[in-house]
Amino acid sequence: MSPETLATLLSATGIDKRFDALLVLDRVDFALQPDEAIGIVGPNGAGKTTLLGVLSGALQPNAGVVRLRGADVTNLPAAERCRLGIARTHQVPRSFGGMSVFENVFVAASQGGGFARAEAYDRCIDALTVCAMRPIANRRAETLGLLDRKRLELARALATDPAVLLLDEIGGGLTDGEASELVATIRELRQRGIAIVWIEHIVHILLQIAESLVCMDAGRVIAAGDPKMVLADQAVIDAYFGPDAACTVSP
Repeated sequence: MSPETLATLLSATGIDKRFDALLVLDRVDFALQPDEAIGIVGPNGAGKTTLLGVLSGALQPNAGVVRLRGADVTNLPAAERCRLGIARTHQVPRSFGGMSVFENVFVAASQGGGFARAEAYDRCIDALTVCAMRPIANRRAETLGLLDRKRLELARALATDPAVLLLDEIGGGLTDGEASELVATIRELRQRGIAIVWIEHIVHILLQIAESLVCMDAGRVIAAGDPKMVLADQAVIDAYFGPDAACTVSP
């Protein structure tokens, strides 16, 4: 195995994913370095969330290999990958109803992260603090507004002690002010050395975190690299607006 492969934190090589006859991911390659933040953009149906599912272990690819710190994890389920350091949030928050905010985060630390009770408690308190949720720790999760449900998604993921955090449109449905609050929290996670892969349609908030962009369309990566170069790429403009559009995409 090459030194470059060993240095890569999370990678996917030659990933195909089909749902019956529909090819959703088509020979996708992806690589995330330690302490890196990558944004994933693209039109609806491009395969972005499916790629996150393959990286997290929620979906098994039909072809290709997923590696974490150089080790093949392609056949490992999501629960095992979580304990190895891959956590994710969902576009629609998936908190446990009938449980408090604290209980939701504690379950994530103890079951998702696999920590013993005392350490799970400490990680739970830390995650609630970072995500500004300690004042409402005893509230039932189903009573929360959208911003707090998004914060709870982040807190649950953080409590598992991830090396990689996969974010699926965590800014969706929020006002610009609310989204900015989440960006501040995500920036703090970056300062802790957590690598980020973030799918987002609100490009201007994504660019506050992402150092590079990947654009997908019809299951393929059509551009990757510096955000300004990706957003100015004609293939990206065509994917968003059609080949006849007389406009450009800007941050």
